[in-house]
Amino acid sequence: MPLVANTPVEKMTAPYPRRRWALLVLCLSLLIVVMANTSLIVAAPDMTRDLGLSSSDLQWVIDGYTVPYAALMLVLGAIGDKYSRRGALLAGLVIFAGGAVLGSLVHQTELVITARAVMGVGAAVVMPATLSLLVAIFPKGERAGAITAWTATSGLAIAVGPLVAGWLLGEHSWGSTFLINVPVAAVALVGALVLVPPSRAANTGRIDYVGGLLSIVSIGCLIYATIEGPHFGWGAAPITAAAVAGAGLIAFVAWELGHPHPMLDVRKFRQRAFAGSMIAVLLFFFGTFGALYYATQHLQFVLGYGPLATGVRLLPLAGAVFLGAAVTGRLTPRLGVKAMVVTGMTIGTAGVLLLTLVDKGSTYADFLAPMMLLGFAIGLSVSPATDTIMGSFPEAQLGVGGGANDTALELGGSLGIAVLGSLLGTAYREELTDLVGHHLPPAALGAAKDSVGGGLAVAERLAHDPAVGPERAAPLVGAVHEAFARAVAHTSLIGGVIMAAGVLLVLVVLPGRRAARRRSDEEPAAAGKTHAEVH
Repeated sequence: MPLVANTPVEKMTAPYPRRRWALLVLCLSLLIVVMANTSLIVAAPDMTRDLGLSSSDLQWVIDGYTVPYAALMLVLGAIGDKYSRRGALLAGLVIFAGGAVLGSLVHQTELVITARAVMGVGAAVVMPATLSLLVAIFPKGERAGAITAWTATSGLAIAVGPLVAGWLLGEHSWGSTFLINVPVAAVALVGALVLVPPSRAANTGRIDYVGGLLSIVSIGCLIYATIEGPHFGWGAAPITAAAVAGAGLIAFVAWELGHPHPMLDVRKFRQRAFAGSMIAVLLFFFGTFGALYYATQHLQFVLGYGPLATGVRLLPLAGAVFLGAAVTGRLTPRLGVKAMVVTGMTIGTAGVLLLTLVDKGSTYADFLAPMMLLGFAIGLSVSPATDTIMGSFPEAQLGVGGGANDTALELGGSLGIAVLGSLLGTAYREELTDLVGHHLPPAALGAAKDSVGGGLAVAERLAHDPAVGPERAAPLVGAVHEAFARAVAHTSLIGGVIMAAGVLLVLVVLPGRRAARRRSDEEPAAAGKTHAEVH
């Protein structure tokens, strides 16, 4: 067997014999691009202190990765389909690693954000390529299991990212959380050359670059407006971005409906299975990423866990993901996609709503059950939804299918962090004002209201002030903890209500087993009829 996998998947007469090793490489590639998003959660306090980040700066250090990541996946998936899916994976890993090296070396806020954006571009190439290669390599009877492993890897990365970052931060600076990606990307590069066969779609025609550009503008502006407006005020920039996003979406739909070879055939949203699965992925990660965002802050700032201790306490979530994946692998063939997706979303909603019980006396035990429910729900519901989305696309559009699925996932997560994070910040400011608004000077109150980290920093400064002292500063620490705990409970209620509404929507939209089976039986007949009419 040759050292480098050179035989294209399309020319193989039998299933690729090393497909499970190839799956390992694809999952490793997926692991680092998801970890790059979650590891920064625990590195944020060190970065804030070292770089002197404002809340706006920190938000864009985090979301500088997210905007290109979500906006570019659909287009880059189509490019990978046409030219080379493995080539896209390799190129994406190189870009990602280059951004990671830059991020580890720079010490200016603008350059850190730039490095994160470069990594986001690389991730936007890698993520749809992993899913399209997976579907191309595995025969149909094995795809559901492979997609389950891919989904479990995403859940694993949510917990492992903070754990690895916490371990590194114990001995090294925050730059190490960037640099750790480089050797992993190098291993994935070598593994992709040796174990992942080339693959590309046949007879794809010209790429719909106009539709691709409209999708980039629409998604990019939507995420920008959602991040900037709620957090920093609805000024001219976020309002303009929101208007451009709306106009771009309308233009995208109109263009795609009239194009003979659209980037994304929007008529697919008439298919209940596809539309319901896309809604499920988007809304599920809306609640999950939002809840993880503020639960992690509570563990660090209120309960006082360090980066490594925080990462360790997120591991049960990863274990629950694998448990859910094992269950869904056994039950989905028996019960159907709708039963698993709706059940998983319901469990995830219950996990978010449990966080409404958080108060100033809560301990880690109060977060353990919600995180395990969220992890189990990820493993249970995301894999069947992703399998359904990918099954809606022909072999020639697997990259587009992967891009559509991953866009829904990342867009949901981005909106969850932005919207729920904004609600959290507003609730925290209101609660803290009620608790200590009349006891602090305006400047100190303003700094304390900026964030929970800002409130604790103000308390620390007051404790070292001879005119105040530790005893008089201690009540501010208690007030900051109480205000944040109340904000977590308030935000979880809103997030839970949104997810519950999503459960009802998916319950209505997703077809049952009989309807889905009838639809799948009708599609080959319809395709044959169309073929006969054309010829």
